[in-house]
Amino acid sequence: MEMIALTSENRSILGPLEGLLAADNVEAYLVGGFVRDALLGRETKDIDLAVKADAHMLARKFADALGASFVSLDTERDVARIVGAIDGDEFVIDVARLDGDAKSDMARRDFTINAMAVPLHKSSLTRSEILDHHGARKDLRERTIRAVQEDVFRRDPVRMMRAVRLSAVLGFEIDADTRDLIRQSSTSIVSSSPERVREELLATLAARGARDSIRLMDDLGLLSVLIPEIDASRGVTQPKAHHYYDVFNHLVEAVGFVEVLLDSEPNGGIVHEMMPKFDGMTEYFSSYATDMHSRLTLLKLTGLLHDIGKPATKSIEQSGRVRFFEHSTVGEEMAKVVLRRMRFGRSGVSMTGAMIRHHLRPRQMAARNEMPTNRAIHRYFRDVGNVALDTLYLNMADFLAAKGPDLTRDDMARGSKVISHILKVGQNIEHVTKPRRSDPRVLLDGNDIMREFGLSPGPKIGDVLSVVGEAEATGKVNTIEEAVRLATQYLESEDGGA
Repeated sequence: MEMIALTSENRSILGPLEGLLAADNVEAYLVGGFVRDALLGRETKDIDLAVKADAHMLARKFADALGASFVSLDTERDVARIVGAIDGDEFVIDVARLDGDAKSDMARRDFTINAMAVPLHKSSLTRSEILDHHGARKDLRERTIRAVQEDVFRRDPVRMMRAVRLSAVLGFEIDADTRDLIRQSSTSIVSSSPERVREELLATLAARGARDSIRLMDDLGLLSVLIPEIDASRGVTQPKAHHYYDVFNHLVEAVGFVEVLLDSEPNGGIVHEMMPKFDGMTEYFSSYATDMHSRLTLLKLTGLLHDIGKPATKSIEQSGRVRFFEHSTVGEEMAKVVLRRMRFGRSGVSMTGAMIRHHLRPRQMAARNEMPTNRAIHRYFRDVGNVALDTLYLNMADFLAAKGPDLTRDDMARGSKVISHILKVGQNIEHVTKPRRSDPRVLLDGNDIMREFGLSPGPKIGDVLSVVGEAEATGKVNTIEEAVRLATQYLESEDGGA
């Protein structure tokens, strides 16, 4: 009998949970990604639990018993979340009502590798069998993502994006039949919740190999449906300074170069070897930017969109020279439309727009073969604000994507010299460490509040934003984590006084 390997953190969470289930005599199963990751030996603190009971009622009771927070995720489907910590180990438990038996529940899941269950109600976890009716363990061994049923994407189109994300995160291949199913169903993704689509896209970009993931999305027909504006860039030729890439392929390559520039693990190439660096760079790009995702993830997305305005602004002079006047300004507005359609938070839309608007500026601050003046650098950090550092690396990725495989060590040295100089001068500029914000409520917006606390639209959202905005404007909060903490305290005090 095959057993799942549990970390000490998993056991510290599951032990008390199993005791609570046994005390209430609740039929329950560990399901989905938790079982998959445990079999793969991947560390995870996200637990999926299917229960033969009222999931909301049970989750509230467990949250109280574990000293954790309760969040309602879906009242219609009866799905709730418990968020907390045991002995310093954070955990997230999603509790869903089990309709029918475990076998029928697994048949309704998306991919075979997620269609396994471990019963918690009959015996100790360490002795429980793994229920597998769809060849999940075989597909895990073969590193394959396979749809459980032919109608999986009709029942939930977001699963198509999840297939791409799992491929990126796990390094698995999507099998041929499942790829065909996705191509046939790709247009239905627009019927899904924009927030869920956005989350899958960002989680995909957060994983290594983001360029290949974008290529996969394109091959499956998903990219054109999610970002139809990008189709105009296909086949649009660029000046000779660019490699053979048209605008579309230049955008995709820029995503890859953002990742190579900022990957925390050396890859042995000249790009990583010679890239400009600054103190605290890894921590900076790992910090939250928007929708609980990092600056690096948002920068990859911005790389995909940075020249999206080029097709609309292309002109050819009598000499034959190709120009794209104002493409940064036009691209900024187009990108904002894309992000708002996916319900990005206010800060994400603002940050991406600013990076696109200024992405050419670092190399335009001085004549060719000259370094920008200190005054020009001060103005740059003043004007670009809280994405000034990010934009330097977008500029570098843009330069590298233009060079493509023609890149030489001399090219890299010339490209990095300008960025290194700007970083050196800028390291003592206040705007680098304390970037200005023109919007006093940029840390959190209404969508962020509703998503974080499971609230519905209403006056309470405005009250929370007012409290957080005033605190940020006066310097009392400076990070998303601090803003969420303040919002939590405010909501708890309001509930206590009701």
